[in-house]
Amino acid sequence: MSIKTIIAVAFLATSSLLVNATESCCGSLNIMSYNVRNGIGMDNVNDLRRTISTIRNAAPEIVCIQELDSVTGRSNKRYILGELADSLGMYPSYAPAIEFGGGKYGIGILSQSRPLSTKIVPLPGREEERTLLIAEFADYVIACTHLSLTPEDQELSIPIIEKEAALWNKPFFLAGDLNTQIPSATIDALNRSFNIISQTTSPTYPSDEPADLIDYILVHKANADKVKVTEAKAINGTIASDHIPQFITVEIKRSGKCCCSK
Repeated sequence: MSIKTIIAVAFLATSSLLVNATESCCGSLNIMSYNVRNGIGMDNVNDLRRTISTIRNAAPEIVCIQELDSVTGRSNKRYILGELADSLGMYPSYAPAIEFGGGKYGIGILSQSRPLSTKIVPLPGREEERTLLIAEFADYVIACTHLSLTPEDQELSIPIIEKEAALWNKPFFLAGDLNTQIPSATIDALNRSFNIISQTTSPTYPSDEPADLIDYILVHKANADKVKVTEAKAINGTIASDHIPQFITVEIKRSGKCCCSK
């Protein structure tokens, strides 16, 4: 075999490896949704260490969190999301929904890397105001929410969420405590433009005797074909809150390959 032939064969082999590499997945993304109830467990003990342990054991890259105090009187002026972030080595993004107890009460997102951008969008809630927190990352967008207890306000929230999701040309995930079950008018409205990708066979509330499935993770249909779910489960066995966390692992495809930012 001539030197030219050997070089040509080596080049073709290397090229083949590069093509195969670009067609394979480069990693996965773990997403958790967790209503933490400010660290108050089903035993009514406020112990944020249990919340931290639950999140750490799951090892998510993204956590959408509901029911968070920020420097309120009942939380002794503590910034709960900040304490979680410091203990877990993650970046906090907070969205207050209401003024409460001398501080704020709302939702947040923990992420392994700082978001490229964040946005807070008000949502309707007659018993208390609600909000949507959107965080952009290189290959996806994640939105956290805690919908109203009132079905009418839930349904009024859907077009607002749909409008925000339609702005993005990359996978848009929605996660949170939606305060509604399957079937419901709220879920029917969401199904117009979102796919539920978290597990739907195990209830998530209350954590000691689960009876209702009200926590979800969804993906907007516009870019759902770029998302492959490889695991979806409820994280049972914890009474750190009155809710059971939802957890998924996904691969995000871009230009024929999976490209997950962590």
